Amino acid sequence: MLIVAIRTFVLYIIVLIAVRIMGKSELSKMSPFQLVIVFMIAELAAMPIDDPTTSLINGVMAIFTLMFLQVLIAFLSIKCEKFKNLVSGKPSILIEKGKLNIKEMGKLRITSTDLLEQLRLENCPSFSNVEYAIMESNGQLTVIPKADQKPLTPKDMGLTANEGLLPMIVVSDGTLYLKNLLASGTPEDLFKQKLAAAGIMSYDNIFLAFYDENKSFHVYLRSDNSTPFASEVKI
Repeated sequence: MLIVAIRTFVLYIIVLIAVRIMGKSELSKMSPFQLVIVFMIAELAAMPIDDPTTSLINGVMAIFTLMFLQVLIAFLSIKCEKFKNLVSGKPSILIEKGKLNIKEMGKLRITSTDLLEQLRLENCPSFSNVEYAIMESNGQLTVIPKADQKPLTPKDMGLTANEGLLPMIVVSDGTLYLKNLLASGTPEDLFKQKLAAAGIMSYDNIFLAFYDENKSFHVYLRSDNSTPFASEVKI
């Protein structure tokens, strides 16, 4: 029993290291080749755990071999576009200039019902609203609506938009994130004054506080037993 636990722990660490070395982008793209690598790593890690007679060293070597192969393939894909298309495939245009590409849909074995379902998920309920629909190499559908179907932007209306800011959590479950607070341009003393003006005397009373793109603080107080919802205070 102890041996199984130790082998599981070792293989967990090895797989975690392998995934980290392969990089974040591999997890986000998940092309067919990367999907095969993930399945194979999972199978190789399971074999030494299921069968104690299987060599742990051989399993680790196989996992690192796959990791090296994945890194090599990724490097070659960067250097050669043709090689990348061979390994990962290339995007397919299913709707071009508002017209359905029936031949391409047949190659991908996608029915019109499947395509319409994907369009609805992208907030385009009708084929007539779409200028381009592209099936990316990772299987995700990219939809570009027609010009008259695109939502209005401040630029279209001649308005001046405020500079976009990344919302940041400044207090979570009573813990102050001082770095985020200072990044918002607000000293802690001033933040405490704002809280005091709203009747909040301690961080312990705060479930969540964040700084939004409109340069405002939103504070959610801990709920009492009468309601499961946190009450919001804007300061």
